[in-house]
Amino acid sequence: MFNSKFGSIPKFYVRAPGRVNIIGEHIDYCGYSVLPMAVEQDMLIAVEPVKTHILQLANTNPLYPDFSTSANNIQIDKTKPLWHNYFLCGFKGIQEHFGLSDLTGMNCLVDGNIPPSSGLSSSSALVCCAGLVTLTVLGMNLSKAKLIEFSPLRATDVKLPSGAVFVIANSCVEMNKAATSHFNIRVMECRLAAKLLAKHKSLPWKEMLRLEEVQAKLGISLEEMLLITEDALHPEPYSPEEICKCLGISLQELKTQILSPNTQDVLTFKLYQRAKHVYSEAARVLQFKKICEETPDNMVQLLGELMNQSHMSCRDMYECSCPELDQLVDICRKFGAQGSRLTGAGWGGCTVSIVPADKLSSFLANVHEAYYQRSNRSLAPEKQSLFATKPGGGALVFLEA
Repeated sequence: MFNSKFGSIPKFYVRAPGRVNIIGEHIDYCGYSVLPMAVEQDMLIAVEPVKTHILQLANTNPLYPDFSTSANNIQIDKTKPLWHNYFLCGFKGIQEHFGLSDLTGMNCLVDGNIPPSSGLSSSSALVCCAGLVTLTVLGMNLSKAKLIEFSPLRATDVKLPSGAVFVIANSCVEMNKAATSHFNIRVMECRLAAKLLAKHKSLPWKEMLRLEEVQAKLGISLEEMLLITEDALHPEPYSPEEICKCLGISLQELKTQILSPNTQDVLTFKLYQRAKHVYSEAARVLQFKKICEETPDNMVQLLGELMNQSHMSCRDMYECSCPELDQLVDICRKFGAQGSRLTGAGWGGCTVSIVPADKLSSFLANVHEAYYQRSNRSLAPEKQSLFATKPGGGALVFLEA
């Protein structure tokens, strides 16, 4: 296909895996650790550097149209989540990081088997691939930065249980995170909760942006933060006017100094529920890691219970589930999963389940029949709707011999 598109052959290939977040949902942007795992599904780009300054992008999937632009005048339209913008982000990121100009052009053909809009980070894999492509064309490299911690960013290896596998099931409900207000509102609710908690504890609330910062400033445990949340916030939704009263600011100050443009017209904010989810989920990530390190006999059961608690919190406290995800989680538990939860942003996408290895084949057959066949949901191979996965490898460059 590369030859028919560009009339030549690629000089090298780059792949980057998708990933599944085993536990730790919607807490990374609040400053807390998450526990992702690379999956075997990946994004692959075939590349030929060219002497012109033109960047030509094509995709093996006909749903994604060809695109070309000047390598030295990258314009990214942030209002539209077009597929090629993710490539341009990786390309431009490397360009800006190293302060480069006068970049060479290239022909790129993109292929992948990570289901889009499923919470398995197909867009992140494409950005990562594009960055590696750009580095390779320039003859440069980047030092490698999996418990992922933020501020500062660092990664820790976590050994997963050997007697169980993780199974990913796609709800077949696509949720385009870039095109929805749900996600933006949740981010703002977490920020507002951080400010109200900080004000309650007489901290300098104006500089507080994340829930983790409040905990760090107080120097207390996550369990203690949950008690403070119970004390300081009420379960009823907050109006913008009540938030202003709590912080001692005007509505104008709230709108111009705190709220983002896409949350200025929101009428109610659920601060108690969002803070409860974030602090309890952050604690579950640390408990998950501790169980993996201590390897008790009932390890799979304990990890499953944490995953079940995580889903309940995502569903009830963060409200980022949907009926199809809840149904799929119930089916997975019914047929042998020790734990099952939504993964990714939610509101659609995938579930991840921990399944004892000896129950895998019956689990896959039963979930296939109960969720996909009975409701006539697509289970075409390209959809990759239901599959077991081991931890996959990282991003790679393959050079032509």
